[in-house]
Amino acid sequence: MDENVFSQWVNNLDFEFWSTSQHKIMPAAFFEKWARGEAVLLDVRAAQEKDFIALPFALAIPINELPQRLNEIPHDKLVATFCSGGDRAGVAFAYLQTQGFDNARILKANYAELMAELLPGKLKKLLQGKA
Repeated sequence: MDENVFSQWVNNLDFEFWSTSQHKIMPAAFFEKWARGEAVLLDVRAAQEKDFIALPFALAIPINELPQRLNEIPHDKLVATFCSGGDRAGVAFAYLQTQGFDNARILKANYAELMAELLPGKLKKLLQGKA
């Protein structure tokens, strides 16, 4: 990564940026956009993790493969990054931002919060909105 690009990006992350949480998106807001075809979930977990909990509605690209597979990520949608602990999602967010993905966000959710949005009643509403 070009150090100047990263430095310029970091220089723009002032108090206004961090205090408004504009770098994050909550699960309910994400799924509303997803149902309208406006968002994609970028799952940056390792294959071993996906073997235990699969997210078939997500675009799965392990964090270490992100640079080589950048062309698979849509530029015309909000891209919400996700991993089980949040660290890789944050790194993926930073990387995407420095690569011109101004619409990247970190999904502010752990497994329990993510799954809570996929309970039958909520899922039915989401799928009706997607149809």
